[in-house]
Amino acid sequence: MCSLSPVLPAETSIPATTTTTTTTTPDFSSSSINLVTSFPAAPSPLPSSAQPDHAVPSSSLPREARSPSTRPNSPAPPQLPTCGRGPGPGRLLGLLARTLPPLLCLRSDSGGSLNAADLRQIMSPLSCLFRKLDLPSRAFEAASKGDFELQGYAFQALTEQQRRPRTVRMGLVQNRTPLPADTPVVKQVTALHRRIEAIVEVAAMCGVNIICFQEAWTMPFAFCTREKLPWTEFAESAEDGPTTKFCQELARKHDMVVVSPILERDTEHGDILWNTAVVISNSGAVLGKTRKNHIPRVGDFNESTYYMEGNLGHPVFQTQFGRIAVNICYGRHHPLNWLMYSINGAEVIFNPSATIGVLSESLWPIEARNAAIANHCFTCAINRVGEEFFPNEFTSGDGKKAHRDFGYFYGSSYVAAPDGSRTPGLSRNRDGLLVTELDLNLCRQVNDIWGFKDRSQEMEFTVLKSMNVLSRTGKNLTSYPTCKLMS
Repeated sequence: MCSLSPVLPAETSIPATTTTTTTTTPDFSSSSINLVTSFPAAPSPLPSSAQPDHAVPSSSLPREARSPSTRPNSPAPPQLPTCGRGPGPGRLLGLLARTLPPLLCLRSDSGGSLNAADLRQIMSPLSCLFRKLDLPSRAFEAASKGDFELQGYAFQALTEQQRRPRTVRMGLVQNRTPLPADTPVVKQVTALHRRIEAIVEVAAMCGVNIICFQEAWTMPFAFCTREKLPWTEFAESAEDGPTTKFCQELARKHDMVVVSPILERDTEHGDILWNTAVVISNSGAVLGKTRKNHIPRVGDFNESTYYMEGNLGHPVFQTQFGRIAVNICYGRHHPLNWLMYSINGAEVIFNPSATIGVLSESLWPIEARNAAIANHCFTCAINRVGEEFFPNEFTSGDGKKAHRDFGYFYGSSYVAAPDGSRTPGLSRNRDGLLVTELDLNLCRQVNDIWGFKDRSQEMEFTVLKSMNVLSRTGKNLTSYPTCKLMS
């Protein structure tokens, strides 16, 4: 049997009483694998403007406490193998390194080595790990010319006797705003349309069936400022606004379902604003819309100055390529939000977001993955990239000095599968397109094994109702709702 033991972060000083052990380079060719305490390189450090106040520069640490990359003339640490197709324990360990949190290492109960049988036992719950997707070379050429990252991966399900594979390809887009925030509104929207159009062209080359953009993709994420103009001028109709018409053209041209999160102006109900995602069929028809159910009131997230919690519930959309839902941004922190989309039939739940490093980056790699496991569905986490600076300084009553930027949007978009496996994330500092091939049969296969969504959940719902939690939100979850698909 194997156990997990924590590893001190690289920049944590080691008490004098701690015994230091020597780590050898792992021998991947043998049946016994030595203890590994070095994982693949962590994401790029936060920019200086996004570093937490308590961050200590490595130069001020004792020499023995610095990470290998900060020690002068130090050899590079041993690297784990990447996810390849070759057999053997080396490949297993490489896959394992992508699966476990970066601050954990493996050791056997009997000592400092793991054999291949131990690794297979650890990996057995993750039987459908991703593989690299073979994308056309012209797509990579176009991505390079357009200066954005392109990655492709595939999840597989077991072969069934009575169901054919239900294979679909998802596209996740992350991007920065190409023009400064003080540029006229129409020019900013036009520039973003052109940027997305170029990325969608590459997605079409890669055979993408459903594509989703980041939260409020047609504008800078200006809700931190609490100013109304010019930011409310980015709002538009979900049914027939210029961005919806633009996305309808893309959908028809590429036979692709488009999920377009925007700032909505509801002209039929008092011109109020909503944080909305519009779902457009591959035929170009608007299937419907969904609204952000949970609004953050944390730090500079001053969104309730503009819009409130959504009123459309948890709609699921039946598309030609599967049943999808959209859990916008802050809703990912609420397990019941994911659950309701899943109970209503979603096989894929998109999570278009705009979140910053200091606040949430430690949570980002695991939240959507946990939701995929708990709800027997695929989840797609999408975040924007870069920094956005606004003309006027602002504060949020949290003691921080007046500033003109929200923080660093760290990208790192990824897809997680119901069996717990997930793709690597896109870059934290570049525009990117993540193409992922899914076999939707995996949802039922995992559900048959675990059954997390059985009717015993009514017990939890009854307790929540007795605590007045559900009645305050206007939700009645004591019985399962009829699955309403919007098609």
